[in-house]
Amino acid sequence: MSDLPSYTHTPENDSTPEGPGHAYDNSGSSATLPSGSLTLVATPIGNLGDMSVRAIETLKAADVILCEDTRVTAKLLKAYNVSTPTQILHDHNEEDRIPGLLIRLASGARMALVSDAGTPLVSDPGFRLARAALAQDMVVGAVPGANAATLALTLSGLPPHPYLFSGFAAPRSSARRTQFGVLRAAEQAGLSATLIWYEAPHRLLDMIEDLIVVFGPERQGAVARELTKRFEEVRRGTLRELQEHFLHTAPRGEITILVGPADESENNGEEDLDARLRKALQTHSVKDAATLVAGAVNLPRRVVYARALELGSEGADKD
Repeated sequence: MSDLPSYTHTPENDSTPEGPGHAYDNSGSSATLPSGSLTLVATPIGNLGDMSVRAIETLKAADVILCEDTRVTAKLLKAYNVSTPTQILHDHNEEDRIPGLLIRLASGARMALVSDAGTPLVSDPGFRLARAALAQDMVVGAVPGANAATLALTLSGLPPHPYLFSGFAAPRSSARRTQFGVLRAAEQAGLSATLIWYEAPHRLLDMIEDLIVVFGPERQGAVARELTKRFEEVRRGTLRELQEHFLHTAPRGEITILVGPADESENNGEEDLDARLRKALQTHSVKDAATLVAGAVNLPRRVVYARALELGSEGADKD
């Protein structure tokens, strides 16, 4: 007889997963994968002990494990005595491999997909394959687990929701500032969210400088590095304070950077992008209004111009 508590479904048991009445599945940790299925399996982001029992059983039950780097995945499989064969699937070969993998799935293969660390598809390969499999009505499942972005969010001290995860920012400063400008424009149009990116240590200071230019030195932020590992660190403070710290302490390891939402005062009154544009559009063309406002709000002209076009079309629709 199972030691697990019994559970009988009643309407009173229905609730959100986090709320009262949430019930766990008692079916055990063993994995029976459907024929012709693709399962996305999360792996640890640093601490080997974060590998779930169900993830291990799923990898053992698969016919093949698709991975970014067989050398990295081999260490994980060895630690948990998984002998399933592996094949490489990364950004550079994913598109070419999809047709053959779909044929194998159609013939009944049970595939698992992992990234080097964390949850597959989140700034990692696999999205194109998963989308192609879903388009052909194949079974696509997942085993949840570690994710650096959400872990950093919970440790940051910044508002946990809503949040916006953008993966890696552009490697060049001009492109980064344009990306950040789009988000700042969205804030001035009403967006209020904690912003999250991954970044390489050698680009961290350059990225913080670009964040300061667009969002201001006093915006609250956090930098999390080496999460779940021995030298885990979460540094919190204003963007200027974070910059000062890493000017004197070289950043190392895998990094997640977060920027908190704007204070209400940053987006109110004359500082509101839409308000400025609507006022300028009353007496200027879309092009001239965008040029005028872009300089005042410190946003890329192309970003302001795009928003001016939207507001201009809204006004035309009302006429």
